[in-house]
Amino acid sequence: MYHRRISLVCMVLLVLGSARICWAHAILMESTPKIESTVSGPDLDITLRFNVRIDGSRSRVLLMAPDGTSSPLALAQQAKPDVLQMHASGLKPGAYKLQWNVLASDGHMSKGIVPFSVK
Repeated sequence: MYHRRISLVCMVLLVLGSARICWAHAILMESTPKIESTVSGPDLDITLRFNVRIDGSRSRVLLMAPDGTSSPLALAQQAKPDVLQMHASGLKPGAYKLQWNVLASDGHMSKGIVPFSVK
């Protein structure tokens, strides 16, 4: 009976431990431009680094302009599996947002926003 309880406890811990891994999502670890930063325009190289591998072919980044319009940014070939890189040009002064939607290696979609300003 005692061994049966230990086996049951071990099984529950194993299931709970592996479930935590399955629920992980992509978290933005670092960005260029940094969140809430002010950068010089009109051209800007953009980098987003995540905590896990990202499927670049199924990920999207929109640039939201000060006038409310948005446009998709072309993603460069991934140099590293956890990094997305792109370039924006013709940016005028004002408040912008990068709206990212990425597919993580665990199969889950994650999204977020990086607000920044151009001087």
